[in-house]
Amino acid sequence: MVIDAVRSLWTEPRAPDPSPRWWWRDRLLAGVLILVALVEGVFREDLPWRPFTVAIGVALLLLLPMRRTRPLLVVLVVFGVVTVVDTVSVAAGVDPEQTTLWTTAWVLVLPYSLARWGSGREITIGSAIVVLFPLLTHARNGLGDTLLGLLFFALSVTLGAAARYRATSQVRALEQVRSREREQLARELHDTVAHHVSAIAIQAQAGRTLAAEHPGRAAEALANIEEAASRTLAEMRAMVGVLRAGEEPDLAPQPGLADIEGLAQRSGDAPRVDVELQGDLDDLGPGLATALYRLAQESVTNALRHARHATCIQVQITGDREHVRLTVHDDGQTSAADRITEGYGIVGMTERATLLGGTLEVGPTPGSGWSVVAQLPRTGAAT
Repeated sequence: MVIDAVRSLWTEPRAPDPSPRWWWRDRLLAGVLILVALVEGVFREDLPWRPFTVAIGVALLLLLPMRRTRPLLVVLVVFGVVTVVDTVSVAAGVDPEQTTLWTTAWVLVLPYSLARWGSGREITIGSAIVVLFPLLTHARNGLGDTLLGLLFFALSVTLGAAARYRATSQVRALEQVRSREREQLARELHDTVAHHVSAIAIQAQAGRTLAAEHPGRAAEALANIEEAASRTLAEMRAMVGVLRAGEEPDLAPQPGLADIEGLAQRSGDAPRVDVELQGDLDDLGPGLATALYRLAQESVTNALRHARHATCIQVQITGDREHVRLTVHDDGQTSAADRITEGYGIVGMTERATLLGGTLEVGPTPGSGWSVVAQLPRTGAAT
């Protein structure tokens, strides 16, 4: 298990690049600390090797703005330079604490930067370097100071890991929202535009068949095509208006039960569509009513397109105190070779039913025809 955890950490990618505004803030912070370091170099009386110590402190502060984009490089340079300076100080008989500027305390944020922004490899290598530093100075500082340094390191890494996890969770949540929006848009496109396009195709086929023998009925089919095309264009423009940034969407009422009754038709050579509403259907929520309409619309469209030799499509909606049941059945021919094809229509219908906490069943009916049965709760839509 430990090996798996280490392997998972080693392959962890880098966090997304930070916002440019953080780079400017780090530059501002570095500038302030450089000014403080220069003031310390002028007024601190116990500072040995004054020009050299101040130059080293200022040079390290120039790396501060890189702590987010190049955390491992900053750790390597900073802790390497500090280790060399401490070693030289000890060899020269000078207390290393005297050769350290107060502003050098900023290096405590480097373990945080490693855990927050680095890749798995950078975190592993950088952590080893940071942990090694207090261990090398154990003989000089004592066990207490070493443990204190390791504690600061652990706290800084923990804060960085927590900030990284929080940012990652926010990104994932945003991706899930975008995915749901794409799915909703796909359903709306399929259930509205595809429905009208299917109607146009059916009317065009009927018009071509009737053109030679019944010009009047062919003209009627052309009128229906024109009407369906106009509705399709209007709905496409409405969707584009919603998607375009800065444009106010046309908040037209969503279809409901009254629109389901409008699916009934008895004209032309297409199968007759009968709609029957019964039971307790009062006070349905707008989301539930719209879902019922979209499910019925898609089911009728599929029956018109695919039901072989069908003469009638029955749409029945029954409501009780807890559920609403939608049944769409056609009397077309079926065979043992018929199979359910998981196209976008069935996928979208299943998603609609699932989001409302309901169920959907699609398949051939014993005897003849196909049925779509959706049972949705009156309350309890998914959030």
